[in-house]
Amino acid sequence: MTPPQVPGARLRYGRVALALSFFVQGAVFALLVTRIPAIQVRYGISDGLLPAFLAAVPVLAGVASVGTEHLVKRFSPKTVLRCVQPVVCLALLAVGAVGSLAQVAVALGVFGLTVGALDASMNMLGVSLQRAYGRSIMLGFHAAYSLGGIVGASLAWVGAHGQLPLWSLYGPVVAVSVPLVLLSGRWLVGRGGERQGRPAAGAGSPVAMRLLLPLCLVMAFAYIGDSTVSNWSAKYLQDVLGSSEQLATVPYNVYMVMTLLGRTVGDLGVRRFGPAPVVRTGTVVAAVGFAVVAAAPDAWVGMLGFTLLGLGLCVVVPQTFAAAGRYAVERHGPEASDPTIARLNIFNYVGFLIGSPLVGALGDAWSYRGAMLVPMALVLVTLVYARSFGSSPGRYGDDHERPRTVDVGRGSNGL
Repeated sequence: MTPPQVPGARLRYGRVALALSFFVQGAVFALLVTRIPAIQVRYGISDGLLPAFLAAVPVLAGVASVGTEHLVKRFSPKTVLRCVQPVVCLALLAVGAVGSLAQVAVALGVFGLTVGALDASMNMLGVSLQRAYGRSIMLGFHAAYSLGGIVGASLAWVGAHGQLPLWSLYGPVVAVSVPLVLLSGRWLVGRGGERQGRPAAGAGSPVAMRLLLPLCLVMAFAYIGDSTVSNWSAKYLQDVLGSSEQLATVPYNVYMVMTLLGRTVGDLGVRRFGPAPVVRTGTVVAAVGFAVVAAAPDAWVGMLGFTLLGLGLCVVVPQTFAAAGRYAVERHGPEASDPTIARLNIFNYVGFLIGSPLVGALGDAWSYRGAMLVPMALVLVTLVYARSFGSSPGRYGDDHERPRTVDVGRGSNGL
């Protein structure tokens, strides 16, 4: 069976295929990070060595994102995605199945390198599909990622509760995921909605970093906020707010559910009000969430704060990718979008690397309540750069779907 030839049908199939890629990536990543304690025990990784292992993954992912900027000048993002996503899945299996510390270090290294290329290529395709649709659909792809993360975390809980070996938890997931992404990859579409082949030689000059810097900062600060929740919510609830160990596991799950909910309906908000108002609203909600967490008198109020954080932060990252792609097209044409997205994606990992150590150091030196105010202040910087996201009605350039309301298309004042 071959992909459909009708342009509208190709876009719809491509949209579903890309959403599946986001879903699988969310599940795979959650299965890795939620089982870090089990990985540490299995391979005898010391507490002193563990941070180095954990930091290596985002560092290598950032290096791979830099490489992807150059790779997409020769191969399409679709080709990159189809090649690296099965490797990401197999690297997860290797993390749970190899037999020595050196081997798991190699497996984690492969995971980091391929996941950086995967994140970049998925968002490149998401931005180009949104441009072809002519209306906001980017948040829907990230909603699929959040749903995958919830599924992966739930499977990890089942594995931990049943005391399953890592290979027996990861094996079935990989056995399903690899054929799924290989099959769905045939339906992916590239720039402008075509089944993208090799780009033209020398195509795609990215936006200069000095012009992209506001969006890079927004991306990094959003991930500092996200990593604060993922790394410190349980400890904060238990050690600062005096919750039980069982209750301390709830905030991150609630955060992920609210992320899914916010991203599921977020595209409707962008179409109705425009990207900048949606980003401003999300930023304010996230800042209020951090303030509630910092001032919470008990665990239940703290959980409310983490709930608000999920609802607020969830819109920022997808819209940052969309804004970067739009700005690249305006300045250099459609072929500039892909390498620009690759540059922006680096700051995903910058924020992830900074967030957890920053809050930990401030918590030890000052207080964990006070430490929560720092990511709050950083997230609020987004308000300064909100105009970069655009707010005027506009379209991307295709006639597949004419937007009836405001979208993330052209008409902003730029960066």
